[in-house]
Amino acid sequence: MEQLEAIQAHVREMTEEIDKIKEMQKELAQLMKMHSPAGNQGQVVLSPEEKKQADARSIYVGNVDYGASAEELEAHFLGCGSINRVTILSDKFSGHPKGFAYIEFSDKESAKISLSLDESLFRGRQIKVIPKRTNRPGLSTTNRGFPRARYGGRSTNHRSESQSHGRFHHRPGGPVYRGRPVRRGGSRAPSWYTPY
Repeated sequence: MEQLEAIQAHVREMTEEIDKIKEMQKELAQLMKMHSPAGNQGQVVLSPEEKKQADARSIYVGNVDYGASAEELEAHFLGCGSINRVTILSDKFSGHPKGFAYIEFSDKESAKISLSLDESLFRGRQIKVIPKRTNRPGLSTTNRGFPRARYGGRSTNHRSESQSHGRFHHRPGGPVYRGRPVRRGGSRAPSWYTPY
């Protein structure tokens, strides 16, 4: 009986310790959110209007040295005005910097002043400074309008009947093997083929 009570008391102590550890972990997580540069920004979801206003106060910085830190960039632009945030973009798979950054100022005037640093030297490289553009939802920057089928697939081009049946067309009088036209000369492309 005494042994059972001792075990129960020990279990209660362990449970209390576990609860204390969980509480400490929660407090630590909150502290990390408050002090990490992306912590409080990552939790805030901006409305489209707020995003547009933030972009109006922001600049794009291109040709940034791969070894540059956010603190160095902030120091380079400090004379332009108060800076809210410096974001150096990295590849999400490799983690390597992409060579450009965004800087958000506290007001639009500071962002305008910072444009005067276009083509200035930063870590021995001439940087490009332009206003940050606002991405409009639904507008893709990767769709350049090229036709999908360029090499022998379906196309809006009107070809003759003999051309539309395959990649290489048969000219009347040419060799035929088992009812199919034979193409001679391994590297010769048909007359309608255009690489660009």
